[in-house]
Amino acid sequence: MLYFSRFKMILIWVAVAITVILAAPNLFPASTLAQLPNWVPKRQMTLGLDLQGGSHILLEMNQNDLIKDRLETTRDEIRTLLRDAKIGYTGLAGNGRTLQVRITDPAQLDAAKKALKTLTDPVAAGLFTGGSIQEMSLDESEPGLLKFTVTDAGIKYRTSTALAQSIEVVERRVNELGTTEPIVQRQGDDRILVQVPGLQDPQRLKEILGQTAKLTFQMVDQSMPVQDALKGRPPAGSSVLYSQDDPPVPYLIENRVIVSGENLVDAQATYNSQNNEPVVSFRFDSKGAARFGQATAQNVGKLFAIILDNQVISAPQIREPILGGTGQISGNFTAQSANDLAVLLRAGALPATLTVIEERTVGPGLGQDSIHAGKVAGIIGSILVVAFMFVAYGFLGFLANIALAVHVAMIVGVLSLLGATLTLPGIAGIVLTIGMAVDSNVLIYERIREERRAGRSVIQAIDTGFTKALATIVDSNVTSLIATVVLFYLGTGPVKGFAITYAIGILTTVFTAFTFTRLLVSIWLRRARPKELPKAPVTFVPPGTKIPFMGIRRWTFALSSTLSILSVVLFMSVGINYGIDFKGGSLIEVQSKSGDANLGDIRNRLTELNIGEVQVQQFGAPNDVLIRVGTQDAGENAEQTVIDKVRGELQDQYDFRRVEVVGPTVSGELAKQGTIAMIVALVGILVYVWFRFEWQFAVGAIVATVHDVVMTLGFFVITGLEFNQSSLAAILTIIGYSLNDTIVVYDRVREDLRKYKRMPLPQLLNNAINETLSRTTLTSVTTSLALLALVLFGGEVIRSFTLAMLFGVVFGTYSSIFIAAPLLILFKLRPQASADEEKPVNGGKAVAT
Repeated sequence: MLYFSRFKMILIWVAVAITVILAAPNLFPASTLAQLPNWVPKRQMTLGLDLQGGSHILLEMNQNDLIKDRLETTRDEIRTLLRDAKIGYTGLAGNGRTLQVRITDPAQLDAAKKALKTLTDPVAAGLFTGGSIQEMSLDESEPGLLKFTVTDAGIKYRTSTALAQSIEVVERRVNELGTTEPIVQRQGDDRILVQVPGLQDPQRLKEILGQTAKLTFQMVDQSMPVQDALKGRPPAGSSVLYSQDDPPVPYLIENRVIVSGENLVDAQATYNSQNNEPVVSFRFDSKGAARFGQATAQNVGKLFAIILDNQVISAPQIREPILGGTGQISGNFTAQSANDLAVLLRAGALPATLTVIEERTVGPGLGQDSIHAGKVAGIIGSILVVAFMFVAYGFLGFLANIALAVHVAMIVGVLSLLGATLTLPGIAGIVLTIGMAVDSNVLIYERIREERRAGRSVIQAIDTGFTKALATIVDSNVTSLIATVVLFYLGTGPVKGFAITYAIGILTTVFTAFTFTRLLVSIWLRRARPKELPKAPVTFVPPGTKIPFMGIRRWTFALSSTLSILSVVLFMSVGINYGIDFKGGSLIEVQSKSGDANLGDIRNRLTELNIGEVQVQQFGAPNDVLIRVGTQDAGENAEQTVIDKVRGELQDQYDFRRVEVVGPTVSGELAKQGTIAMIVALVGILVYVWFRFEWQFAVGAIVATVHDVVMTLGFFVITGLEFNQSSLAAILTIIGYSLNDTIVVYDRVREDLRKYKRMPLPQLLNNAINETLSRTTLTSVTTSLALLALVLFGGEVIRSFTLAMLFGVVFGTYSSIFIAAPLLILFKLRPQASADEEKPVNGGKAVAT
């Protein structure tokens, strides 16, 4: 076990060297790396939006727009087809997804069906459905009345094609802003995820993405004054539209479109040569130029309107025919608004309205603060863990610390190689794995000490210690990995970033603790040839403890049952402080530009905005404020309106450092995903433990884990900490940690069951727990030290996450000893177990058979 061939040693050192080289670029600024030769690795970890600032926006397509457009197109087709076939009709109208028309002459009914057959013919759906689909269905509910309905397959087809088109348009719009490495990708059937790192003006991004940008050129109807049309009824074929002015000016516009934005080939923000005002110059394609030239030639002296998303930008008079296919749009623009309009027109119109249903924006200042806090917490946590390991194990602890440094380098190197995104919870994941990586070394070292106390030589003790610890290390880490995988697939954004770093940390832990540490120990053995294991400066748990844990199991069961019931009662009555992730609403972090923030003034000013429930609290420093606004009843768009109102009220005195908006649709989905994640993680762990052990172990592990989850929920209720996606990540991580601890105890129980066939179960459990007590204590302390550094120095943003983790580690340690182990007696792991087994056998000495 301790022998390494030369080839294997070289392979291990090469693997370590490669990961160190891959991780090294993260220590230098990008400007320094650019000066190095091309063959030098330069890839760094990608910083998440919460570390470098930027916007995460989730857009949802309005399917009602698509259905409405489809019905309008179908109405025009029906009108044209029936007129061409000279078939009389009446009552052409639509409602919902259905359009109906009545054929006046029953004798022409068959001819009408034949003329309209093209509407119900299958269309080639191509990649979207893999074949052809029927977009419209025909139903003749009564003689002469034809009803055309948009089918579910038709809606799905239209949505898929429109979403693909929208993604292209959104990409063009975002790229026109000049941002670096934006992400635009499809999410689900009708959503688009947009992430723009380093964006300085998220409000501008939302405005550009939120506009459909449907541009049309239409004639102004001057047959009657617009005021008369407002009082009475507009002429047939005309509608009243309003300008973008404040207050808006009404115009009577002919419905006929002269030319649309589809015929634009270019649009640029320029300045009017006469008055130097910002304008947008445009150029049509040949078809658009011809139609525009013909229309202007026929309507010299009349007004024509330039309309964007049903709003009149301007309505100039045609003084002469415009035959060159070029022109200018003026309308009281600023330089930026003219440029934004040019961006929209160049990118093209969206086929349907996109609504912002989730927004998470972080200012660059807060991102830098988060990076600093993460570095400080990581450094302090690492120092505490390194110092503790040296104090607990002496020279062996020094070797473990070298492996720990390689472990961190491997995480950073793998993240850099994969191009993974490092988030603030991801930094927490790295710091947490620093604490948990020590667990494997502790398992090995405690086993080595135990084997040495049993009389084995130093080399035999070390060799046997590594061998026997392997199965426990694998089992304990696999359970944590199951919870992490669930977190990755069901989590979003920063939570997924935490899952990635934590999962990589679990995998590298096995390598560094079992392979690299073993290599270091073998090198030390060959060179030093020690006669005894290195002494530790401090012994935290004396060897040979015989604490009667099972003797107080009824008291611990009673205590845990009482606390669990109390937690459930508080959860049902008082309730948990759900964050906007689960109940919707807006969260805004602002920082005073000068002096301390005035909470009372902010609260009063926001209350006057009539935006519903508003909570204002200090957040960290005296000049930092956290504002929560409850979810709005008026739908998704109302959430964005709230942000605009708050920004308009406070932006003169406060910098907006972070904005999170979660609409009711997304919050409901996140709550559902959270529940599913919990169930899937527990079921996955149950199956694995059942497979590796017996059913009593599996059920006992799950009961103990559920106990820890309930306790943590009670902790959230009592402390009033906000429960959000990060809190859910904390609970799933606690599940993994608790199982990790429990598996270590269970693994020793299983080993002792094979060794001591006749030992009473309570005594056997006491022995197993006492044998692993040093490992349990040391691992709990190292993990707690790392988490304590995060709590104290990691910043306010992840404080609820790290506090929950710290609480979970304490209760996870408690439950593995006082809940998981005693449950094996309750479940009759040994059927012959009875009350008389409480008595020790042969004076308390184990009887091996």
